[in-house]
Amino acid sequence: MKQYVLDQLRDDDYDKVLGFLQKNAEPSEFGDIFWVRIPPELYTDLQREHQQCQPFRFAVSLTLTQAAFEMLVRSPHNLRCSCIGYADSRQRDYIITYADLMIEELEVKI
Repeated sequence: MKQYVLDQLRDDDYDKVLGFLQKNAEPSEFGDIFWVRIPPELYTDLQREHQQCQPFRFAVSLTLTQAAFEMLVRSPHNLRCSCIGYADSRQRDYIITYADLMIEELEVKI
């Protein structure tokens, strides 16, 4: 799995990141995994065509010591479809920027 990982989080960093994700992402049924929506203007042509698969999102997996931002763009409605796949360059930039702005806003020292 391709990911952007922020590791070596401290205890107070974990709490900050958890609070941020609880406010700015959708919880999942898997505990410390959160869903972040990709803005529709960043959808690929195929993703725009697949309205039944929208909205597209990526996962953030949070543990006590790391936050992993997955590069797989998924649908909440389908597990397998041709529109699901690794982020293109614009989506990848969005995911990395999302993570970087989060740690900057929270003043997490990495």
